[in-house]
Amino acid sequence: MNPLLSDWTGPFGLPPFDAITDADFEPAFEAGLAEARKNIAVIADDPAAPTFANTIEAMELAEETLERVAGVFYTLAGADSTDAREELQRILAPRMSAFSSEIINNHALFRRIDTLWQTRDDLDLTDEQLRVLELYHRMFVRAGAALRGEDAARLTEVKARLSVLGTTFGQNLLAEEREWFLDLEEKDLEGLPEFVIDAARSAAEDRGREGYVLTLGRSLIVPFLEFSPRRDLRRTAYEAWTARGANGNDNDNRAIAAEILALRAERAKLLGYDSFAAYKLEPEMAGTPEAVRDLLMQVWTPAKKAALSDAGVLARMMHEDGINGDLEPWDWRYYAQKRRLAEHDLDEAEIKPYFALEAMIEAAFEVANRLFGLEFRALDQPMYHPDARSWEVTRNGRHIAVFIGDYFARGSKRSGAWCTAMRVQRRLGGEQAPIVMNVCNFAKGKPALLSYDDARTLFHEFGHALHQMLSSVTYAYISGTSVARDFVELPSQLYEHWLSVPEVLTRHARHVRTKEPMPAALMERLLAASTFDQGFSTVEYLTSALVDLEFHNGDAPADPMARQQQILDELGVPHAIRMRHATPHFAHIFTGDGYSSGYYSYMWSEVMDADAFAAFTETGDAFDPGTAARLEKFILSAGGSEEAETLYTKFRGQMPGVEPLLRGRGLLDGAA
Repeated sequence: MNPLLSDWTGPFGLPPFDAITDADFEPAFEAGLAEARKNIAVIADDPAAPTFANTIEAMELAEETLERVAGVFYTLAGADSTDAREELQRILAPRMSAFSSEIINNHALFRRIDTLWQTRDDLDLTDEQLRVLELYHRMFVRAGAALRGEDAARLTEVKARLSVLGTTFGQNLLAEEREWFLDLEEKDLEGLPEFVIDAARSAAEDRGREGYVLTLGRSLIVPFLEFSPRRDLRRTAYEAWTARGANGNDNDNRAIAAEILALRAERAKLLGYDSFAAYKLEPEMAGTPEAVRDLLMQVWTPAKKAALSDAGVLARMMHEDGINGDLEPWDWRYYAQKRRLAEHDLDEAEIKPYFALEAMIEAAFEVANRLFGLEFRALDQPMYHPDARSWEVTRNGRHIAVFIGDYFARGSKRSGAWCTAMRVQRRLGGEQAPIVMNVCNFAKGKPALLSYDDARTLFHEFGHALHQMLSSVTYAYISGTSVARDFVELPSQLYEHWLSVPEVLTRHARHVRTKEPMPAALMERLLAASTFDQGFSTVEYLTSALVDLEFHNGDAPADPMARQQQILDELGVPHAIRMRHATPHFAHIFTGDGYSSGYYSYMWSEVMDADAFAAFTETGDAFDPGTAARLEKFILSAGGSEEAETLYTKFRGQMPGVEPLLRGRGLLDGAA
């Protein structure tokens, strides 16, 4: 029996990872697709008049096997890739796209959905059912269900090609990150704190090499850029990091990006939109490209001003070191770190021992317990990789979810950090508890130590996980993080705030060796420096968000790299700051449609998260039970059951302005 197709009888329905082989996936996908096609045909060809039950609810359950298989495969393909999994991704991309197009182009099926939508006032539906019907109808229309003839056929071709290109883009980026490394000799370790040396040693072991290795993993390369006094090595490392996907080799992504942008523009025009950005933003909170640009530019002006001021300070520090010329991108982090030490008496090497990975996991769990009553019990179950581990999540003795954490960087894992659900919460067809997963790329160490930024990333992804775990809806289509793209980051960015609550730091930020809590003076300096270098980080982010928006707003650029440079020149980006994600390695927007025209969403959500945390602080208690209950009821448990603005307004009373965001980043004149 194929273990992917047999009943999963282990605890909580976890996949039998120890029994699954790469050879099992393709036949399991074939079986899942065949079953789904059969089920969809039964719905579309049903002679009975359409009802919510025989159409929408039937569709909700039509792809159960396929969803189960895909949940495991795509989790593993991102977190623990193999040659076989990468090859199957390339095979599956057009197959899955074709299956999706079959459903959208099934005119009999769409007629049933459209009939239900047109007669919705006569159907006696619950509010949740009406919302699900609305979203199904919107999804079909926006996917091209109303197109016919040549336009429908061409849209199918475009979507199939886009799926292939997105897969290739991501695999090229993974190959770039896997293949590049820099052997470090003993003399190259000068000035590096022990935690960076330890991480470089672990990276070498992971690659089967002796000594020390520098890789392109963010949790290793960023501290190297912060601490290495070797300007030549910083430049080598930085240029390799920012050249990913643009090296003129088999992994070059520039032509792929150009084709993706052209096809997206064509897709939008086939559907009747002026641009892909106009198409993509229509169902989001922002609504229009103009609204997005307005928000970003409100932040751009003060951020650029702060960055230029900081650049002048850092350049003077560099010149005092006897280095003439301009401050370069590979210099910024090094001198910013020295400046932070001078102005705030903060040294990353002093801070890191207080942020052991294990302690931060426990901190994230305890905050969830205090806010929402969740409890976490470690499970001893086989996972897909030795680094991955799992916990049962309960509340008042009731099973809520399984949480999986996979925290360490390795060559088989794509870069970045993310949350995914192998199985989402729903009640239709019987209560289904979610299996939720956080994946990070922290540097290994003995013990593993995090930067404060790494710890924020851990809290961020756990905020996404809570959105999945606390979901309480009937239909999977609106479960968990199935919300507007510019709303999905609210729970994650909001959860970051609890890391900076002093009582959380006092309890969990303990020295990894002495077990003593972080000294009050150090904590005060750490929190006081929360807005340090925000000009840099905000400009770095905004350049990527604005390039993403302009790429998709209007005709597609024939040469994306030239257009990227034009946008940056028009903005007047400071010389020593580059985009956080340049086009050839901008996985957020080119590996799929998720964040395309939507990278701005982190900032859109930040407008809300600053205001949402104020709802707690205004009570005088960061763990205020009433506010936590409202947060769960209207945000975390509600999924996509209502429009995002409606949900937020129910939680907070009104939508906020941009001022809390600027204040939180220290970008208001006079802000600390």
